[in-house]
Amino acid sequence: MALRQILYNCNRMLGGLDSTFFIQSKLIHCTCNNLRDVVDRKEMLRSLPKIDEGTSGEKAEEMDILLKDKQSMFPTKDTPNQLFNGIRFRDLPIFNIKSSPNNTIISLTNSKGDPQMLRSCGIEGFKNTRKGTNIAAQATAITIGTKAYNKGIKTVRVRVRGVGPGRMSSIKGLQMAGLQIVSITDNTPVSWNPPRPRKQRKL
Repeated sequence: MALRQILYNCNRMLGGLDSTFFIQSKLIHCTCNNLRDVVDRKEMLRSLPKIDEGTSGEKAEEMDILLKDKQSMFPTKDTPNQLFNGIRFRDLPIFNIKSSPNNTIISLTNSKGDPQMLRSCGIEGFKNTRKGTNIAAQATAITIGTKAYNKGIKTVRVRVRGVGPGRMSSIKGLQMAGLQIVSITDNTPVSWNPPRPRKQRKL
């Protein structure tokens, strides 16, 4: 009876953990496998960053108020003649980004559309499926953006076409190269009369 009481008290002191008790030659050995796991878990939870509660004073504003304050974001009839670093908007060079699921091609043209530079993820050295990653697109954009910057081009427009993983990362790469992006235009073609889908598979 006394041995049972000792085991019960020992189990209560350990917090009800899943413990295994062995009785050998009148000695009680207690092995607690989960005790170290619980301590490690507590240390891990203690080291995690606190949950972000948001910026103090942050408020949700209505879209109409934001649009009134940001009227300069939208093009007007005077936009082609607006000056950016001493160059008219319509005379700025254009970066054309064609982003497909398998590759990203970035070309630089002047305002009239004459090509000046071309770079793709395959030319950059990425092979096979790695050509379709956002890291490859960003590395390609940094390379061609640095070449353009060294030629004296600092303010550009961007046109994006296609839905691939390199859409946003290539724009980020151009910014990392030191270029100032004035406008971003999405020229992705949209089919308003797509082909008829395949009939449902019969099982």
